[in-house]
Formats: sequence, structure tokens, C-alpha cells
Amino acid sequence: MSRAALLVLADGRFPAGGHAHSGGAEAAVKAGRITDAATLEDFCRGRLHTTGLVAASFAAAAVLGLSARELDAAADARTPSPALRTAARRLGRQLVRAARATWPSPELDALVGEFPKGAHQPVVLGLTARAAGLEPLDAAHCALYESVSGPATATVRLLSLDPFDATGVLARLAPELDRVADRAVEAARRALAEGTDALPAASAPLLEIGAQAHAAWPVRLFAS
Repeated sequence: MSRAALLVLADGRFPAGGHAHSGGAEAAVKAGRITDAATLEDFCRGRLHTTGLVAASFAAAAVLGLSARELDAAADARTPSPALRTAARRLGRQLVRAARATWPSPELDALVGEFPKGAHQPVVLGLTARAAGLEPLDAAHCALYESVSGPATATVRLLSLDPFDATGVLARLAPELDRVADRAVEAARRALAEGTDALPAASAPLLEIGAQAHAAWPVRLFAS
């Protein structure tokens, strides 16, 4: 396992397309649910324990070798919003392009052939981590960090929030992120024996509703 590879994959400058997505923060700002650092922290904590946990468990399961097709179908079932399904596949398509250029892998090549329109991003993230020689826990940490860093970064633009305050939110959430990553890997290991039904299905209905509303906006800063 290469710590340097983990840093490359987790770096917000890795060209995987995440900078164009707010993780639901844009809709939450407009709805008045994010107004400052404290409400951003609440929002990110909610993502961490719901969609973040789900994404992390799927990424870890992909590293462990669960079928990409089964994982993708299970991810679809856990994403009721058509807008979020579309965003997840778009991000997966962008990530696999960057991953193949960075860590060439027959598994990533096969994934493109199997999912020409893109697989769900957490599944691609897991296979990317596997190609980079990373462990399930590494993939889980990457998925969870993305789940909170995206909204934090977006809120700096949306609210002109002080970047120091946004980074402080991420630092305060770090111990929880570690604990959720451990839970995600435990679930992924259970799924090896029990199938994808053993993976978490934590839901965040307001994110789903907000994503559908956001997709219909005529003007927006972020794609989702």
C-alpha cells in the first residue's frame, strides 16, 4: 500500500470532476439549511452518517473484489433520485478516465466496457483504489472525505464562508469520519459472505428531494 497513492486519490485536484458538484450544499443553502459554519457542520455530519457511509462501504467492497455489476445495481437501488443517479454515473465516468490514465488496470478497462455510460462513482472509486494498491479502509476514507469536503468547499463559494471556518468543520468531523470508515469496512467484509444486501442503505431524503429540485433550476453554480 502506498500512502502517496492515497494522497493523490484523495487530493481535491485529482481530475475526477468532483469540483463541479456541491454534494447537495447548493440546494441546502437556498433552502436556508446551511447559513454558517455551524449549520455546515450539521449538514456534513448528516452526509457522513448516511450517503457517506453508503458510498464508503461500496468503495471498500469494490476493493475487496465484489462484483462491480452487483455493486452498481445495489447502488442504484439505494439512490431513489434520478438526478443523483445521473450525477453518480457522470462522476463515475469522469473518475474512470482519470484513473485509467493514472493507474492503468485491466479491471478499469473492463469496467468501461461494461458501463459505457458510467458506473456509480463509489464503485469506480473502489476499483481505482484497488488499481492503486490501496486497502479497503483507504477507499472508505476517500469516499467519506469526498462526502464532506465537497459541501465544505462549495459553501465557501456559495456563502463566502471563511475558508478557515470551512476547514475547521472538516477537522472537527475527522474523528467521526474515522469511526464511520471502520463501520463501512466491516459492512463490506460482511458483504463478501452475505452479498450486497449486507451493505448499508442509510437514506437522506432531503438530499434526494433537494437534488430533484436543484436539477430543474435554470441557473446554478454546481451540477448537483
